Amino acid sequence: MFFRREKEIKLTFAGRLSAARSAGFTVEGTLVSRRGLGCLVTEGPDGLPLLNETGLLVHGKEIARLVHGGYQMFFVTRDGHKMAALADHLKALHSFTEDLTEAMGATSMYNTGLGTICTGHLYDRVKDRDQGEEKRPWE
Repeated sequence: MFFRREKEIKLTFAGRLSAARSAGFTVEGTLVSRRGLGCLVTEGPDGLPLLNETGLLVHGKEIARLVHGGYQMFFVTRDGHKMAALADHLKALHSFTEDLTEAMGATSMYNTGLGTICTGHLYDRVKDRDQGEEKRPWE
């Protein structure tokens, strides 16, 4: 007749990685991947996972990050190669991020649940905007 509260299970970072592995993700060190998409996961405060770089896997190990070009989204590698991001890529990346967040027990934020997040912006008209004095278009 007595009701007991169940004890909260506190997972370690290694436990969260194994939970992702059991959810169908491939875990190699800090790289978590599935179906051509990957994410670098590091341990944050209190053992919570931080999803650092998420994007398309290129050559098996390198992550091409998603960048907004003002008129279209691109996947950009570290050496500067660009590839246009198609709607299927964006849907797959969004579901990959949401599934990984849920599998690792991380907090899913409202704004990230709405759509795919870009890690950078490459608008032509705002080039060097944050570098102090702006150059005029005629200069």
